[in-house]
Amino acid sequence: MPFVSASDFGAFSAEGFSAVQLKLYAQVCGWTLARAHAKSGDAATISGYLGKSDTFDRALSAFAVAYADQTQKDHAVLVKAIRSGRVQALAEE
Repeated sequence: MPFVSASDFGAFSAEGFSAVQLKLYAQVCGWTLARAHAKSGDAATISGYLGKSDTFDRALSAFAVAYADQTQKDHAVLVKAIRSGRVQALAEE
């Protein structure tokens, strides 16, 4: 299967979307990304590939912690941008 990148589809702008449209778009993007990254396989084959060491477990744990740290940093930057007025946030009730 050939590699496909976002640039293959051209530019896209969600500017002007309503909150409902943006939420639906985000859901479709999330579903598409999940499907694109989904892997299936035989448990025994995967286990054999990973081996008996805890190397994969440690790598996955380290990635999860780093990802969580980055998410917190990104959120803090977003909150700061909202508070400064640089970014507008809409709250649904």
